[in-house]
Amino acid sequence: MSNYFKYFLRKFVWYLFTLVIAIGLNFILPRLIEGNPVDYIMAKVTKGMTDANSIKSMYENYMAEFKLNLPLWKQFMHYVAGVFQGDLGTSFGQYPRKVTEIIGHALPWTIALQLPAIVTGWVIGNVLGAIAAYKKGIYDKLIFPLTLFISSIPFFVFSILLLYGFSIVFEIFPSSGSYGYGMDIEFSLPFIVSAIKHHTLPFLSIVLVMIGGQGIGMREMSIYELNADYVKYSKLMGIRDSKIIKYVFRNAMLPQITGLILSLGTVIAGGLITEIVFSYQGLGTVMFNAIKGRDYPLISGCTLIVSVTILISSFLLDVIYGLVDPRIKAAQTEELS
Repeated sequence: MSNYFKYFLRKFVWYLFTLVIAIGLNFILPRLIEGNPVDYIMAKVTKGMTDANSIKSMYENYMAEFKLNLPLWKQFMHYVAGVFQGDLGTSFGQYPRKVTEIIGHALPWTIALQLPAIVTGWVIGNVLGAIAAYKKGIYDKLIFPLTLFISSIPFFVFSILLLYGFSIVFEIFPSSGSYGYGMDIEFSLPFIVSAIKHHTLPFLSIVLVMIGGQGIGMREMSIYELNADYVKYSKLMGIRDSKIIKYVFRNAMLPQITGLILSLGTVIAGGLITEIVFSYQGLGTVMFNAIKGRDYPLISGCTLIVSVTILISSFLLDVIYGLVDPRIKAAQTEELS
């Protein structure tokens, strides 16, 4: 077995251990919120009822159904067994809907919003940062202050500004929702047009801030690489500038790849504020409503999805770095030899 393989095997075991810890925290933390979530269900289903015995019987049935009448460690065992069977439980706040059904409905909307926005912002930001570092002059004086200004604005502030300007003042785009009110989700031109209109402002609020952060990062890394000793030595050796620049920007891209993969890993959590501002029906909004309603199973399901995506992206980052950068691979081999 090679040292390189041993390194990634050790990483895999470490991430697997971290996943176990994450599952435990996903179970425990929502239950630290004060209050009994069954009371939320009872308030809805017993409205108008006056028979105390019937109300008490219903309460006990709900407690037994959600396993809340069991000791905490037994609840945890049921939770873990359900996770490995693909059953995340039944939502308290949207009873009797299953958590997997709710997440399955919201997740595509979050991915459709976040994934294109992150990739678009990453590509444009890196191109602008590379141009600013290489061309300098007017490009650097214009691009750098602009990206610095944009990156300093939080997502939710940009969301509110876009919402106010383009929805309230100019009334160009709708202010809330994922598609027009009363429309059915279907593959038709009116629905697609409506979905794109509702998608535009949340998309722009993420893209613009993403461009700013990536532009600054790429500019700084490119300037560092352009002033490295190997660049000066290559120029003295008479190597063409085009070939030198190729290696310069490839090395500068490594930290940017880290940022991209981690952004993709946090794609669900990152859209929380943006989705809330625009009432976009993604997983961020679902998680926010679950927290308000003390919906333990739904909170645990959402945070579990976030934890798994972050762990997978971090593990893939280690794998990609080891393959792309020979320096890291050599260091790993020396460490385990």
